[in-house]
Amino acid sequence: MIHKTRGVVFRMTRFGDTSVIVNVFTEAFGLQSYLVNGVRSRSAKGKAALYQPLTLLDMVVYHKEHGNIMRIKEARCWYAYQHIGRDMRKTSIALFLDEVMNKAVREQSHTQELATFLMESLVALDQTDVPENFHLYFLVQLARHLGFGAHAPQEILEGRWLDDAGEESLKQLLGASDHAQVKLNQAQRRVLLDELLLFFRGHLEGFGEMKSVAVLREVMS
Repeated sequence: MIHKTRGVVFRMTRFGDTSVIVNVFTEAFGLQSYLVNGVRSRSAKGKAALYQPLTLLDMVVYHKEHGNIMRIKEARCWYAYQHIGRDMRKTSIALFLDEVMNKAVREQSHTQELATFLMESLVALDQTDVPENFHLYFLVQLARHLGFGAHAPQEILEGRWLDDAGEESLKQLLGASDHAQVKLNQAQRRVLLDELLLFFRGHLEGFGEMKSVAVLREVMS
């Protein structure tokens, strides 16, 4: 069956001499793998760029229930980033978000709501004037979408201790309705990021260490 759906590219893997396999989290079907032929050939004229990680796609796809690898009939980018890729702060945050999504987002339920959240978050990151705390706000919201809380400091800390200033910073983050409301300094960001990543590791098997954290901290320092 042929369906229309939007999605965000999680990763692209080379396949054969000229093809790729693209993992896309879609609004209609959740996380799906698509084989795209010929996009790395000399005559493809850069079509592989359409399937780079974090690209926001509007697609017409062939879908078969319980199929492993599907195919894309048509695809176009529905939002072209203006600042991610040019602004080092936003680029480092985007790389962090990409790693988080690949590690954490495996759910097939509530796919439209989750996919919309991911795509809207990436657009918001591209457009914001204050990206410094965006990754922390994103982690809190993602945990809520994945169904394991992040509503109160006790849920995050799970018995660990923060000083009064750290707990107040965490309360501010959890109570914010927009990333721009969060006002944190570099030291507070470092502490809260450590706590949130511990929180994710405690709820997601195999989440592991984040390679992008070192780059993120270097750029945001």
